[in-house]
Amino acid sequence: MLKISDDRIRFTDAYVRRLSLPAGKADHIAWDPDLPGFGVRLRPGKASYVVQYRVGIDQRRKSLGDIRKVTLEDARGIARKKFAQVELGIDPDAEEASRRAEQAADALTFEKAAEQYLAAQEARLAAGSLRRNTFIAEERYLRRHCGPLQKKPVAKVTFEDVAKLIRDLIRDHGPTSAARARGAISTFYAWCMRQGLGVKANPTIGTDNPVYGQAPRDRVLTDDEIRSIWRHCLDDDFGRIVRLLLLTACRRDEIGSLRWSEIDRSTGKLLLPKERTKSKRPHELKVPATAMAIIDKIHRRNSCDMLFGGGASGFCAWSYCMMALNTRIAVAEAKALAPWRLHDLRRTVRTRMGKLGVLPHIAELVLNHSGHKSGIGGVYDHHDYGPEIADALQKWEAHLLAILDGENVI
Repeated sequence: MLKISDDRIRFTDAYVRRLSLPAGKADHIAWDPDLPGFGVRLRPGKASYVVQYRVGIDQRRKSLGDIRKVTLEDARGIARKKFAQVELGIDPDAEEASRRAEQAADALTFEKAAEQYLAAQEARLAAGSLRRNTFIAEERYLRRHCGPLQKKPVAKVTFEDVAKLIRDLIRDHGPTSAARARGAISTFYAWCMRQGLGVKANPTIGTDNPVYGQAPRDRVLTDDEIRSIWRHCLDDDFGRIVRLLLLTACRRDEIGSLRWSEIDRSTGKLLLPKERTKSKRPHELKVPATAMAIIDKIHRRNSCDMLFGGGASGFCAWSYCMMALNTRIAVAEAKALAPWRLHDLRRTVRTRMGKLGVLPHIAELVLNHSGHKSGIGGVYDHHDYGPEIADALQKWEAHLLAILDGENVI
């Protein structure tokens, strides 16, 4: 071995490979006499280069790699760079921490982060603080509509990426679907920022809202349209749902996912829990006799709690059945109805109640809107208005039956 004048041993590649643990020790560092703070750490079956330095009051020791994989010259070069950074007041570990953070951010793709978000949303769904339809929509938009973003690091999705995605969705699915996907992405990114997933900004900010400036829907059906829709409803799940929507002014999914456990036959009431209403308020509705007669004709499917549909979420064939109904109307009457949606039935009932003299705040409560009970009104008025709501629905039922005079009502 080569010794220098003061009897110190000079480190060489061959020398460090011959180093071994002193007797009785399980951990030992052999320091390089020519480069203080640099050495070789010896442990059973392993030897690696180490560098030790002080940053402020912190004493730090870092491994520079196995001596079999890193040359002495390379290890010394890395050590000298760290010592130089310390002398210049630079934290040698900051760059490495930034690099590792960037690598971790790159590993978390949009797809993986979306799965974490949906798992959190599923927990909210189970707790009753999220509507099932909201969860289903978010799942559809984030998993299917955001295909081009799936493999990109979630923190590196840009404004340009989202803007292009929205343009493609408008082209392939229409502005309404694109707008809803944009909303789902925005909510998802707000969650990512709250969770500290490396996302610094919401890339949807500044992108065009595809439905901005569009007038809200105001479609109210005429008497002839109401008769036509009722007449061409079949005696099936969809036909019964449409008629119940006309009689109760409920939302589509409130009836489509109606459960036997939500029907009180002794009082003739629907008892919708807050978990199934958009307003997050329970909705107790004494339904008209015509609606209860429709429900009484439905045969229960074994032990299934759902009145409609064959799945756990109730009826789901909305698009197909709407298309089939409109086709029947167009063929039978040689004229298609102007474009309409099931939600237009709800608006029609509300409008007609106003014409029938139902007080506005009662008509709003029929629809389970907060109405006058929002804000201070709800603090002082604790009346449930059950009798008034029932009377309003009876007035509407009588008016609807008059419109349908001569039709097969049940």
